Amino acid sequence: MKKISFLIMVLLLATLVQAQEKQRVGVVYMVHGGVKGFTIQSQWESVIKIFFYNPNSLIYKRIIWNQEVWPQVLQFGNAPKELGKYSFEYERIGGLDPFDASRSKQLADMTSALKAQQQSLGVEFVVDWMGWIAEDPAHLPQPRLIYQPQVKGGDPMTYCGSENDDGPWKDCDPQRFNIDGTIDRMLAADLDQLLLIDMTTSGVRFSKTYDMVALTQQIVDQHNRDNNKQLEMVWLNDPTGLMRESYPTLPEGWTKSLGHPEHDPKVPLQGRPNPVSSDPEFAAMMVDGIVSRFNPAVAPEDTAVMLLNHTISDFNEYYDPKIDDTLVLNDNIKAELLKRYPKMKADNIIGSWMGQKTVNNNIKGKKKKERTREMRGEALGRPYLYETERVYPDGEWQYRYWDALALLKDQGAKHIVTIFPQIISDSVLNMVELPNQIAKEIGYKNWLYIDELDYKRYPKVGHPFAEYWGVWVDTMCHAIGNPDQEEPCCFTMGGCGTAQPYPPERQTPLKKRRDDLDPSLAYDVSEFGHVGYDSAKGAPNISKPVQNQYTGTWSMWQPPNQDVRVGKFLAKHVMLYLQPNSAQVPE
Repeated sequence: MKKISFLIMVLLLATLVQAQEKQRVGVVYMVHGGVKGFTIQSQWESVIKIFFYNPNSLIYKRIIWNQEVWPQVLQFGNAPKELGKYSFEYERIGGLDPFDASRSKQLADMTSALKAQQQSLGVEFVVDWMGWIAEDPAHLPQPRLIYQPQVKGGDPMTYCGSENDDGPWKDCDPQRFNIDGTIDRMLAADLDQLLLIDMTTSGVRFSKTYDMVALTQQIVDQHNRDNNKQLEMVWLNDPTGLMRESYPTLPEGWTKSLGHPEHDPKVPLQGRPNPVSSDPEFAAMMVDGIVSRFNPAVAPEDTAVMLLNHTISDFNEYYDPKIDDTLVLNDNIKAELLKRYPKMKADNIIGSWMGQKTVNNNIKGKKKKERTREMRGEALGRPYLYETERVYPDGEWQYRYWDALALLKDQGAKHIVTIFPQIISDSVLNMVELPNQIAKEIGYKNWLYIDELDYKRYPKVGHPFAEYWGVWVDTMCHAIGNPDQEEPCCFTMGGCGTAQPYPPERQTPLKKRRDDLDPSLAYDVSEFGHVGYDSAKGAPNISKPVQNQYTGTWSMWQPPNQDVRVGKFLAKHVMLYLQPNSAQVPE
């Protein structure tokens, strides 16, 4: 009997020791975040969340914790433009963005895959998610940093709207930021290690993600000091810490708002890869979404693929390798396409960027950059390579998207698939904004699905297209010959039968920066587009392409969304980090 009792005690002790030895590993899935539906409150809060990461910005220093100016937030900068754009986009998809549901499924699949490996790895996983501008403050890194004033004499962030912005907002809680966030919960779990894995922009390293990473590191460092801990945090997309080491060090607390830094460490990119976004398995998932949008009536050798990407902000080239990571992903996507379809023409798989502000030397003052019609009224196209003097990519990845579409047309493409590799989940961006950008160039009637309207994705009209892209611009123009009066602008290719020309003339005086709402920045989303059309050579035809307009079809790719492979892929990279010498990571 004593022997049996002794054996039981030994087994219990062994079990206890084993439990004590099991490591607790926190895994945070990082995403961009956004809003499920359009509300004035969500748009207002997005402004606050974005600028919270930039202590040198005017909004951080003078607005976030200043209750006197809270009612004016949506009147600053490009907020009026964004309000007009997003109100249209959310209305077009029926009000509910599918991104959040996809993120939830990806997180659940990753969690399931990780939990299945806990015993073999000897760890206990604690899993959560975090968004750069998550709608729910509980999924910001530490929302109390927004609630509590970070400037002298500031007011706690408790705003719930006013008459100026449709307030007071329904069900708004003034204390909504005075709660724990993702990193607070992680630290409360008494972790042995904290791992971050990122899909903010499809896993490529980017300043937005680094905002979250750097803030998390500050919070963890403070936690370690306060509790005599040594918790290690690792960002799996940048496990060697390239962005941290490359971040400008002078002036202290530098951000892009301060312009060129006084000291830049200049850390080489070579030997510091991104193991997540460079994984060929990831590119293969992207290619599945491209292939699903091929035109069955067009052979692969007559099919083209345009990869369209966002870029970085001025001065972030000092530490942000987003464009370099993006080019690796582009290369992998192209290689996978050619592997599957050897007859595809390599020259018909090209990369592109959006438009950017350009200099207008007529503007008085230091800030001379403005939106222009030639750049499609856009300000998202600065593809600066890491640690260069603003060098752009070359070769097949060098184009603006309208030039890329023109090139593919001239090379004889009969079907063009546009992929936006910066996302893995559908949202208003991929469902409405990008299709309109493409349609204004090569026509909405060339859209592959124009005869198969999709009322599930677009409940009211069955398609994503606006009458003109730039739905946010002012619709009244100075009367021709009488600038003191106004009359409706013309947004129709070929003219409106009035004195107003198409495209609309610039309304902002040349010596002032063009207003974001200037009608001259809008483009008709016409039947067959602007590429290959010259108004001087005759009127457009609403029934068929004329002149040198595109005569083929086009489509948008399909992101992975809720595909179970996304979660498994994320889990794979967590396990690869924990088992770097493993020959094979279990599925």
